[in-house]
Amino acid sequence: MSASTVEQTIRTRVDAGSGALIGYLPVGFPDLDTSVDAAVALVENGVDIIELGLPYSDPVMDGLVIQRATQAALQGGFKLSQGFEAVERIRSRVDAPLLVMTYWNPVIQYGVERFATDLENAGGAGLITPDLVPDEAREWMEASEEHDLDRVFLAAPSSSEARMKQAVDSSRGFVYAVSTMGITGARTDMDRAARDVIGRLRGAGASSACVGIGISTADQVRDVLSYADGAIVGSALVSALAEGGVAAVGRTAAELSAGTR
Repeated sequence: MSASTVEQTIRTRVDAGSGALIGYLPVGFPDLDTSVDAAVALVENGVDIIELGLPYSDPVMDGLVIQRATQAALQGGFKLSQGFEAVERIRSRVDAPLLVMTYWNPVIQYGVERFATDLENAGGAGLITPDLVPDEAREWMEASEEHDLDRVFLAAPSSSEARMKQAVDSSRGFVYAVSTMGITGARTDMDRAARDVIGRLRGAGASSACVGIGISTADQVRDVLSYADGAIVGSALVSALAEGGVAAVGRTAAELSAGTR
């Protein structure tokens, strides 16, 4: 397999003395064209890696902001094939790596091999799979190897040392450190558990670990990047898109990116 563009991007930012800013937005919210423009605006305003979420009918790990957005996309007629279309359109306009965040059931329904093929052809870098654990991911591991795609697994404060090591050994690109237990959503104070998760991942051999869930300000980005390789922001960007459209997403991304300097 070739080197991971996601890991290379993170390493370049870390070597420059900072770390990477990863921005999440759902496909199809408020409509397909706007979601593409919004993702492009992230990169144009300082986001290093795009995390593009596929709307799903049972988003158990998402907070209310993201749930509302993905449900609106589904009610607007979102189809999985539009996810690949969005990836291709975004990648034709910006050069930043793009990871798709998806629950596992849509991938199974679509077909794991077919999904990997279409994601590779669209220019996607790989998948973040929040509800898939490595020891149940054999088919995805094989498909991702064949199609040169990243695999981002999650590690949480409740993860055992064995689970931590398994996430490190199975991930490609980075390991997603969940900073707090529960669902996503912006929080006023970052959970101190994030530092502990990153420390445990380092102990398990992680060379690239990023923190998500609860980051909503430049100061929080800066704090996270003092001990992690990347900061992942979702709800704050989705809120900006819901309230002020693409222009607001661009402004919010620019404000957050100040935390990387």
